[in-house]
Amino acid sequence: MPEYRRILLDGAVVETVRDGDELVAGDGRRVKTDDARHLPPVVPSKIVAVHLNHRSRVEEFGIALPDTPTYFHKPTSSLNSHGGAIVRPEGCKWLNYEGEIAIVIGRTARNIAPSEAGEHIAGYTVANDYGLHDFRDTDAGSMLRVKGSDTLCPLGPGLVTDWDFHGKRLRTYVNGEVVQDGSTDEMTWDMHYLVADIARTITLYPGDVLLSGTPANSRPVQPGDTVEVEVEGLGRLTNHIVTGPAAVRTDVGAQPTESEEVLSTALGGDWEFRGIRPPRR
Repeated sequence: MPEYRRILLDGAVVETVRDGDELVAGDGRRVKTDDARHLPPVVPSKIVAVHLNHRSRVEEFGIALPDTPTYFHKPTSSLNSHGGAIVRPEGCKWLNYEGEIAIVIGRTARNIAPSEAGEHIAGYTVANDYGLHDFRDTDAGSMLRVKGSDTLCPLGPGLVTDWDFHGKRLRTYVNGEVVQDGSTDEMTWDMHYLVADIARTITLYPGDVLLSGTPANSRPVQPGDTVEVEVEGLGRLTNHIVTGPAAVRTDVGAQPTESEEVLSTALGGDWEFRGIRPPRR
């Protein structure tokens, strides 16, 4: 399956094709994949994410899915890349990983059937839909700061075309330990459905990204942690967590909170045991 990566090479943004352990630019220049400075593999005009889709995640929260999916929007300023630093602002505690698969649009899509959606998909890449749950009490509806803060949408390492999404394994690792283990077969709504659903009223342009949901066991990570998301056939996205250089300003706006709503979401959504939490690692 062809894989395309955007990298910074000799100071310029360059589109490359993966050839084994090397990336090849259009002019023939080669660089080792491990040595390349990666950029997000696409430049979207919008990033749309589904709230809940994987059955294991729904069961973990002890809730019932609606009849149709619901979504939120992540600003493009949240984009990050393979190898990039994920910034947890000073004063915040509850930054969670969410390993996902990103759908990348290849042809403009508007008012299409699910059976036509595949013709409008360029390919797929790995994503980690980080959530800064310290702002959940104020942004639970829009998820704007929870999911849209800077650096919280790493994509990569590459865009893979001709990838069949059926029966593919998705795993997330923290410091080398498996913390999420799911499959595309547990998705309630598949990739084609999600594209067609959004495209009923929102035009999707080439490069636009749809995040397709995460399996169970999203949990907080700490500065110094290395987080990897591996998807069968798409590769492994690696990032590290750092503390931001400045605290969230206190002279304006809502402040980070640590309510039961925040804890229940960050630590697994055991709603029937609200207030009874295991020790943090």
